Amino acid sequence: MRIIIERSNLLKSLAHVHRVVERRNTIPILSNVLLRAGSDTLGLKATDLDIEITESVAAQGEQDGATTVPAHLLYDIVRKLPDGAEVKLSLNGEGTQMTVSAGRSNFRLQCLPETDFPDITAGELSHGFTIEAAGMARLIERTQFAISTEETRYYLNGIFLHTIESEGDLMLRAVATDGHRLARAEMKAPSGSEGMPGIIVPRKTVGEIQKLLGDCAADTEIRVDLSDAKIRFTIGPVVMTSKLIDGTFPDYQRVIPQNNDKELTLDRATFSSAVDRVSTISAERGRAVKLTLADSNLTLTVNSPDAGTATEELAVGYDSDDLEIGFNARYLLDVTSQLSGEEAVFVLADPGSPTLIRDDDDTSTLYVLMPMRV
Repeated sequence: MRIIIERSNLLKSLAHVHRVVERRNTIPILSNVLLRAGSDTLGLKATDLDIEITESVAAQGEQDGATTVPAHLLYDIVRKLPDGAEVKLSLNGEGTQMTVSAGRSNFRLQCLPETDFPDITAGELSHGFTIEAAGMARLIERTQFAISTEETRYYLNGIFLHTIESEGDLMLRAVATDGHRLARAEMKAPSGSEGMPGIIVPRKTVGEIQKLLGDCAADTEIRVDLSDAKIRFTIGPVVMTSKLIDGTFPDYQRVIPQNNDKELTLDRATFSSAVDRVSTISAERGRAVKLTLADSNLTLTVNSPDAGTATEELAVGYDSDDLEIGFNARYLLDVTSQLSGEEAVFVLADPGSPTLIRDDDDTSTLYVLMPMRV
């Protein structure tokens, strides 16, 4: 193979595909990116056996061919080449080395044959729909912080994506929970998603699709095809195929409180800043912050046996019975950072029951937070 490509185009494509490659691999071929040269395109492919990303980029082909080279090494080389450089990729006669040259820079990389490179065949994907990048990004951003990192409950290590009837409309809903907090976001279901199976998209896949969505305009049309075992995202020239988590997501509806009767309304930014300030007193992550509610007044308190005590008072909208309840400070900050309105609404019951948190003017997202003993 022999092909010439503009450095910025190659760098952008490598940035998309090399991220799925694990830096430490027991299988050498999985450290590599597959390069396939055509007459006017260069195809790139990388995989970790769970996720596969492919992309085609315009190039000037001189001789067709394919090989695989270390993904992170090639990315670092191209990243350090000067802007505007033309990069020439050429394979030696034996196919054991690829030369990367640009101007006076020359690198020779060890190759492994393309025939060794694994292929994740998607199989038949039973459902497909088109969705705007902004809509997909919003579902992910509003929920991904609540994905569990606890490997024992593997079925919580992703976002549960499914359709559901809500007030006469079919909604596409994303849910994530780690058992301590729950995040739910929804939008009107796109045409073609009717009857789709409920799927759990793994945490790594969620992170990769979020990065890809960040690289495209908000109104870009994304194609999503899925079955109960795999999902494929097509974003322009980039195609990402991923395995899904094989498990059953718990009945999250049972966790969402229906009978909480105490409503607290507060300024989101002021509250978030106050939580951040009082939690400074403790170096311990996850320190509980106590919320004391009485007569339209909220007192935030953090006690640290080693450092001392911090309190701050806020004027809030609250006219129910006096209440003391504790929450993990970090979880409170995570939730309030997802809210987009000026005011946040907390719907509470008692110190031992889950609390519902939502935007004052946005019904499409809600959050549930389990209290802590204080």
